[in-house]
Amino acid sequence: MTNLVQVVAVLLSSLLLLMVLELVRRRMLVEEYSFVWIIGAACLLVLSLFRGILHTLARWLGIFYPPSLLLLVVLLLVFVGLLSFSVVISKQRAQITRLFEEQAILAARLREIQGKTDGKVDGKSGVKAEAASPTEKS
Repeated sequence: MTNLVQVVAVLLSSLLLLMVLELVRRRMLVEEYSFVWIIGAACLLVLSLFRGILHTLARWLGIFYPPSLLLLVVLLLVFVGLLSFSVVISKQRAQITRLFEEQAILAARLREIQGKTDGKVDGKSGVKAEAASPTEKS
């Protein structure tokens, strides 16, 4: 790996790591989700700084141009990130569905209670209690 490629790789890896840490600091990225990105940026930084590790891994994997291993690592990290976010979205979708169902049950119970009180007599005035219909304006 040439010096220019190494310098660019180190700069980009450092920039990614600093960007993730800044997003966490500003609370724009939750710590729970930043873990994958911090580990990934740290791995890229280590591979960029230490040529020996990069060359050894590239040779072991049969990659002839070691800097292309960095791209492979980035691609792997993106896939891991997408998979973890897909799991989170799936859990949130199930939770939203459950909340909609609970809200529908509560709305039905409220209508049932309001229906029962519509026909009862108000204890204080002796007059039938009237429920305000949604079409009436105040």
